[in-house]
Amino acid sequence: MPIKKLKEFLDSHNVEYITINHSKAYTAQKIAGSAHIPGKELAKSVIVKMDGKMAMAVLPASYQVNFNQLKIASGANKVEISSEHEFRDVFPDCELGAMPPFGNLYGMEVYVAKSLAEDEEIAFNACSHTELIKMKYKDFDNLARPKILKFSVK
Repeated sequence: MPIKKLKEFLDSHNVEYITINHSKAYTAQKIAGSAHIPGKELAKSVIVKMDGKMAMAVLPASYQVNFNQLKIASGANKVEISSEHEFRDVFPDCELGAMPPFGNLYGMEVYVAKSLAEDEEIAFNACSHTELIKMKYKDFDNLARPKILKFSVK
């Protein structure tokens, strides 16, 4: 079960969290509705290429990545979205599109939208399209060590 590795990671750091099961959903907005979580508190992970290197942009489900803002804020010369084909093998323990926001566990730099960092709690895909994990944002910040930038728009 893919979520096992993620739970072991959180447990090994004594993080409090809850697991939320929901009906199968593939878009962040549908997941938020199915799990009864505000879209601003549901974190979605978008895999981007920054100067040719894969990175993870994490933002509220109800927002979109502004690639120009991300490029300017990060200092990258070029930022573009990665295709599923490019990153599918990077997350072997996750269903495609259900990656948790811990890009650091997969050798990626993590960028978090300032709008998400303002939340007290966040929820996110737990490697599947039917399970979420909800935890305090500050615990996520301590474990993922993301760079907080302004790059999301409603």
